Amino acid sequence: MTTAIDMGKNNSDVGKVRNHGFSLVEILIVMFIIIVVAAMGIPKLTTMTGNLRTRGDARDLNAAIVLAKMRAASDFARVRVYADLSANTFRIEELESGSTAWKINGCPNSCIGDQLLSRGVSFGYGSLTTPPNGVATLTQAPLCLQNDLVATYANTACIMFNSRGVPVDSTWTPTPSDALYVTDGKSVSGVTLSATGLTRIWRSDANTATWNEH
Repeated sequence: MTTAIDMGKNNSDVGKVRNHGFSLVEILIVMFIIIVVAAMGIPKLTTMTGNLRTRGDARDLNAAIVLAKMRAASDFARVRVYADLSANTFRIEELESGSTAWKINGCPNSCIGDQLLSRGVSFGYGSLTTPPNGVATLTQAPLCLQNDLVATYANTACIMFNSRGVPVDSTWTPTPSDALYVTDGKSVSGVTLSATGLTRIWRSDANTATWNEH
């Protein structure tokens, strides 16, 4: 059985190609929507990124403080977290019994040097004047002692523990509270230390004291 094929059949839908595109007005509308969404989202994204950085640095400071406390008790030595407020760095230092020279953590075998704060983050607490709950005053820890154990370094802050792991000030007297704060200009994160050695991590806006514990 043979089927005839009509080669002359003219199907109006065959061979036709339609080019679909967008008009200039449609493109402009889409671009406008993208710009509006970006304008709304970028500031929030920037704020969120800054919060993550300050919180991350506060957690790192908290870890250093906890380690310094344990090191002081285990080595029966004076240990401190040394913060350089100008360079935005911090490190752990140890003062061995009978010595007046502070030694960087791990030296001389495996020195653990300065740790730098995240990009855009510095030590400080913005324009805030109100401290977190349970803290007497809003201030950084006391200035760090030099090797003579009398003079201090400018633009520094040290959280220090005696050989029993008790927080002390620059006169070696137990201190009721100490703290280190960092900010990116929009938010402030800080670590506070009680007389018992308990650490707490806080966050607030940089312009209005809205402290929340994390």
